[in-house]
Amino acid sequence: MSWNDFYARRDIMRDAVDRGTKDDGRLPFAEMDGAADLFGTEHQLLLALYHRWTLLLSGTLRAMAAAPEDGHAPEVDTDLPDRVGAAWRETATEHATLRAVLDAAIEANPDALRPALDAEQRMLAYAAGLAEPGEPIAEATKVGASFLALIRHAGAVPARGRARGTRRGLLSVAS
Repeated sequence: MSWNDFYARRDIMRDAVDRGTKDDGRLPFAEMDGAADLFGTEHQLLLALYHRWTLLLSGTLRAMAAAPEDGHAPEVDTDLPDRVGAAWRETATEHATLRAVLDAAIEANPDALRPALDAEQRMLAYAAGLAEPGEPIAEATKVGASFLALIRHAGAVPARGRARGTRRGLLSVAS
């Protein structure tokens, strides 16, 4: 691929995301000049967009989940899932239209982006310490899918810190 192709692909991807703001996340592939020439199919363009999402998310995960202020990794990091969830939500907020385009594509044709979604779910499970690299891929994917569902609906469940504090309070009163 030449640099001209690289920049042309980048511009088409930006155009796809821009158009996604106007069409509730739907991708008007046929109307996009040069998209068929450079990507071949809508599926290939969606995979390129998902790759972009993965790069953005992994960068935020590295920055937020690493906890550089700690200086070392504690034996049990109870805050790691919280930091991973915050990284996903921050990336989704900052790149809301890209996420909307991908979500619309997953909803319209779940099988098209299934491998990319599964990989995202595993990445989240591994990053949060909820799965180990040696575990079966299917198990790590299931754990990641559940974790992603919790991340997406974080406002619908009590915060972990409040629940922990309440339990501690009850235990200390009862003791």
